Parts: sequence; C-alpha cells; structure tokens
Amino acid sequence: MRKLSLFGLLFLVIRRDLLLAMRRRSDVLTTLFFFVMIVSLFPLGVGPEPDMLRKMAGGVVWVSALLASMLSLARMFSADYLDGTLEQMMLSPQSLSVLVLGKIVAHWMSSGLPLVLIAPVLGLQFGMPVQALGMLMLALLLGTPVLSMMGAIGAALTLGLRGGGVLVSLLVLPLCIPVLIFGSGAIQAVSSGMSAASNLALLGAFLLLALVFTPFVTAQALKISME
Repeated sequence: MRKLSLFGLLFLVIRRDLLLAMRRRSDVLTTLFFFVMIVSLFPLGVGPEPDMLRKMAGGVVWVSALLASMLSLARMFSADYLDGTLEQMMLSPQSLSVLVLGKIVAHWMSSGLPLVLIAPVLGLQFGMPVQALGMLMLALLLGTPVLSMMGAIGAALTLGLRGGGVLVSLLVLPLCIPVLIFGSGAIQAVSSGMSAASNLALLGAFLLLALVFTPFVTAQALKISME
C-alpha cells in the first residue's frame, strides 16, 4: 500500500472530521448561536449610546468569540476517544502530530470560521465603521486558530476526566488572554484612526508559534492521557 504524504494525511483527517461535524450540525449551530446571543445581549444591557457601543465593540466580540470557542473544545478528541479511533491513531505509523494538526484545523473550520464570517454582521449592532469591521474579520481570522490550538492542549490533557469541559476552560482561558488583548487592540486602533500593524504582527507571531509547537505538545498530552 502506498504510504500517504504528510499533506495527503492532513487532508484526509480534515475531510473526515468535517464530514463528522456536518453529521452533528447541532454542535456547530450551538456554538454559533451562543456567540450571536452573547454579542447581541450587550447593546440591550448597556443602552443605545452610540459612542459607548463603538468603544466596547471590539472587546465584546472577542470575549464572546473566546467563550463560544470554549463550548466545543471538550468534544475535539472525546468522540474518537470513546469509539477507539484515537487509540488506533496513536498506534498507526503515521505522525501523531500531523493527525492532531488535522483535527485542530477541522475544529477551527467548523467552529471558529463561522464566527469570523458572522462577526461583521454582529458588529453593525455597535455602529462600527467599515474599516473596523474589516479589521475585526482580519483579527479574528488570525486569532481564532490560536484559540483552537491552545484549546487542543487543554482538551488533550483533560481527555477522559469527569468534568473535563470545565477544566479545559480553566486551563485555556489564561493562555488566550494575550490573543484577546491584541485582537481587540487592533480594532480599537483602527477605530481611533491609528495603525493596527503592531497588533496584527503580534497576532501573526502567536499564530506561527502555535502552529509550530501546539501539534507536538498536544500529541504528547494525548499520549499521557491515554496511558
């Protein structure tokens, strides 16, 4: 049998997990509706003052995206763990880090990417200008994959534990604070007429670092959890 290349293996894992996610559409929709509800409640709670809404828009959307992403983290490896697929992956001769990366990418495409696409529509509730809406999408596009990668480490460490969903949130939330700060800072900078290049550069650096290290760290965490 011809051995798959790393990119071929990555594509197969992403395709498999996306197909499984489409069969469980309720999980995807739950994350999306939760994000919409949190963002939409803030204008109702703080009042219709336009200046206040514009100032808080970036932070509100980012905090909402972070909380919404926490909902699906516990399910990243749990289904494969319960049906034995994860054990087979670990016993296979293929690179476990590549398999983990494929699962992280599929998780982001099914939970993070929908948030990026709908965020500008929700930003209109806060009266955000067009430039800020574009920056909102760009910042989320750079930052939400980091949330999925950081979340993968927490999901791997708490795999099989009772109350793992709460533990994942406690482990992951402190690690995601820098992404939250610079992501919302980029939007604030554009809204104030300043350059957001430094914030975007730092988000890009976080993304590259996470892309290099988190698949390997997550793979090691899975091995520890499975022992």
